[in-house]
Amino acid sequence: MPRTARDVVFVDGVRTPFGKAGKGLYAETRADDLVVRVIRELLRRNPALPPERIDEVAIAATTQIGDQGLTIGRSAAILAGLPRSVPGYAIDRMCAGAMTAVTTTAAGISFGAYDVAIAGGVEHMGRHPMGEGVDPNPRFLSEKLVDPSALVMGNTAENLHDRYPTITKERADAYAVRSQEKVAKAYAEGKIQPDLVEVAVRSAEQGYGLATADEPPRPSTTLEALAGLKTPFRPHGNVTAGNSAGLNDGATGAIIAAEEVASELGLTAKMRLVDFSFAGVDPEVMGIGPVPATEKLLRRNGLTMDDIGLIEINEAFAVQVLAFLEHFGIPDDDPRVNPWGGAIALGHPLASSGVRLMMQLSRLFAERTDVRYGLTTMCVGMGMGGTVLWENTNWEGNAK
Repeated sequence: MPRTARDVVFVDGVRTPFGKAGKGLYAETRADDLVVRVIRELLRRNPALPPERIDEVAIAATTQIGDQGLTIGRSAAILAGLPRSVPGYAIDRMCAGAMTAVTTTAAGISFGAYDVAIAGGVEHMGRHPMGEGVDPNPRFLSEKLVDPSALVMGNTAENLHDRYPTITKERADAYAVRSQEKVAKAYAEGKIQPDLVEVAVRSAEQGYGLATADEPPRPSTTLEALAGLKTPFRPHGNVTAGNSAGLNDGATGAIIAAEEVASELGLTAKMRLVDFSFAGVDPEVMGIGPVPATEKLLRRNGLTMDDIGLIEINEAFAVQVLAFLEHFGIPDDDPRVNPWGGAIALGHPLASSGVRLMMQLSRLFAERTDVRYGLTTMCVGMGMGGTVLWENTNWEGNAK
């Protein structure tokens, strides 16, 4: 029988506080346990959702090995106590893993294969550095399919500086300082904390404790301090630890549902998924990926950037964000862009970050009923970009 596509909504999202890789918050915590904590918190916060109504658990991880392996969506679902009837799987699109988990399950919901899904991501970069166990095919270089710099993310950011000579190190540093300042302000105003789930942690030095806040932010960051940092990817370069996201650990998760099912169960829809787009670019300048992904999405929906009231863009590198803004003629300090700061301050546990963007956008939508449309967008390793277009279910125009 012919099927009619259904509207899909973002019901809720939570995440662990993000930690620093290495000797940070989660040095002795398993990656799958972070996912379990997120799933359990989603169920605790949404008691109207019967666990048996969950049709799929899609969890992304870039390095699917060790405690991030074993089809982590399914294994985490079992560990979280979901009914054995609930299936799950793992997904990988590097930095856009959680974003892809959402868009893939949303497509299934729209088609009618699912009613409700949990989608998210995890990355424990302390236990599993990016590229662990990877064996790139020698043809990439021998046949000159990609530039050697494509395999090192910091080098791709330096290449982007070359493509956009107007984006200087000073401009990138200034953007990074603003990100730190915005996160500090958002924390002071209690904007970020509501969607953080506490995680029990332990360390040999301090024993047992609770992770309750993000570890990476550096609120005292100044332009003067950033100016003195080394440029590890190129002599006299532009990319530093200060104007990039760090190496981080953390997990995110979201409840995605058919709008009609959310209404039936008494779940509140925070925003409606309108459309999504992924696009490929030259791997050596992977940071430009959000541009063609966003252009394709806006064109398909008959919109321009003037129609977009909020933009949550992942800050893998300041230059990547600035290239996006410059392409679309958006000022560096446009208030629509990452109002509560981004990954340069909060951290970027690769496959988990896409849902963090969605969580922050949904919170902003609740405050900004004047805004109808918002974007979540990010660059992706190996030369890709992904963008999701969302509609505010609280938009004041709905009442007219």
